[in-house]
Amino acid sequence: MDFEAIYIQYSPQVFRVCMGYINDYEQARDLTQDTFISVWKNLPSFEGRSKISTWIFRIATNNCLRAIEKSKRLPVTELPPYLPIIPEETQKEQLKLLYNCIAELEETDRIIISLVLEDLPHMEIAAIVGLSHNNIRVKIHRIKEKLAIKFRHDGQFE
Repeated sequence: MDFEAIYIQYSPQVFRVCMGYINDYEQARDLTQDTFISVWKNLPSFEGRSKISTWIFRIATNNCLRAIEKSKRLPVTELPPYLPIIPEETQKEQLKLLYNCIAELEETDRIIISLVLEDLPHMEIAAIVGLSHNNIRVKIHRIKEKLAIKFRHDGQFE
């Protein structure tokens, strides 16, 4: 397997998953870099028992979970979240609201919805998160309901 091709294909998705989980641009970049350092180091030992994307996203989620645990032990200074520049102001505000709403979810819900936003199949999400396929389907439905309530509360859609 060619590391460069893997990096090119999966790094944007891994970044967005980390961003959805952490909601901090610089930390998401660092976590993406850490993920691909681990992929590079461990690629020769990848056995192919799962899809490579499942393996990569599992590394990314583990890195995010470790970062969250570490941040709970350290004092946090509140900074405004960075979001990529989006041409239309409305889209920019909705994306910012989405990231903020996702950041308010519980840890497992954040990673699940971040993977859903990357269009990963439910079975793959289940493998990454370590839950059953049926449990993932129920969780996704409930997460979407929570996000819809948060959006309605902020007047984003009727």
